[in-house]
Amino acid sequence: MNAPAESAIAPVHFYRPNYRVKTPDMRSPEYVQMSTAAAITLGLIPGTMHRTACTHCLNLLVTYPEGCRANCAYCGLARHREEARDYADRNFIRVDWPTARYDEVIERVKAGEDKAQFERMCISMITHPESDRATVALLRKWVKELPHIPVSILSNPTTMQYDDLVTLRNEGAEIFTVALDAATPEIFEGTRGKTVDSPHTWEKYWRAIEWAAEIFGPERFGVHLICGMGETEREILTVVQKIRDMGGHSHMFAFFPEQGSMMEEWNPVPQDQWRRVQLARFIIDYAGGRLDDMRFNEAGQVTDFGLEARRLEELIDSGTPFRTSGCPGKTDEAVSACNRPYGDSSPSNIRSFPFALDAADVAIVRRQMAGEEIGTVDHEML
Repeated sequence: MNAPAESAIAPVHFYRPNYRVKTPDMRSPEYVQMSTAAAITLGLIPGTMHRTACTHCLNLLVTYPEGCRANCAYCGLARHREEARDYADRNFIRVDWPTARYDEVIERVKAGEDKAQFERMCISMITHPESDRATVALLRKWVKELPHIPVSILSNPTTMQYDDLVTLRNEGAEIFTVALDAATPEIFEGTRGKTVDSPHTWEKYWRAIEWAAEIFGPERFGVHLICGMGETEREILTVVQKIRDMGGHSHMFAFFPEQGSMMEEWNPVPQDQWRRVQLARFIIDYAGGRLDDMRFNEAGQVTDFGLEARRLEELIDSGTPFRTSGCPGKTDEAVSACNRPYGDSSPSNIRSFPFALDAADVAIVRRQMAGEEIGTVDHEML
């Protein structure tokens, strides 16, 4: 387990107007929530994002005034926060998620198609009795109105059965993902299971992953993992290798304490640990490497990435392993359309780069891998 953080959560570096969204009568599929980056890109709220003009994946979240019925220890949407904040006003992966009519979202995407803003749309489910039905309705309407923009599903295995995945595939979903998040059964139980009064189980999540591999097929399913919740590097990379062997990919997130969550006093994942895991994950998923060829010390840290030195240096210099990992865009499967700007860190200390790294960025990453705790930009530059 991590030691408590020494300071409060870093501020979110978006420009955010003085608004407060209430959703007592706003329910999916008529309404959806979306990330701040998506709302800025659509022009629903004013704002700018550090070194990137937009997000290339429209991240949508089903919404209900009752909220999510799960109680994950690290999540801003967890049920235990009901008394603290109105559900629609809670932060999630560090940012606010404003609500809008789904019809308006679709019309705004159509109006901006000449800018080629979005390469993908993702529907994120929550633990709620109506979430499955609403997800199908949202998917069906999107495929009818915008069939050329592929759709990913970020699923809720707890409420789903085999036939639900078949329905989503048949209705046009291209990729199905599972937010496993925790790398071991023990961490899963301690952060997502009965220990924290939450309904999820390790077994059900892995069953959904196996269903996805069968129903959607190779390169059409993925797993979300959060690095820094108490697992070793070897443990999380063992999951990455297992998913790759099944035909899928891992989408990696750096643990960052969500304000108001049960884990808000934890430290963010150490920079050197995160950079090693990012690099090793990319090698396994996209560079033909394998966990068996890597070497680890007694603490489970990567000491050898299993590649010839020149090839390893080329990968690091490219910067690509350190970009946000997620569902692919239109041109390069190794570069995620889902760039999630500053979803797991602030711009002053970027963990997942939502843009291509330049030479200065790579130099900082190298220093971080060497053990220096340094930010990616000067706070005064923001």
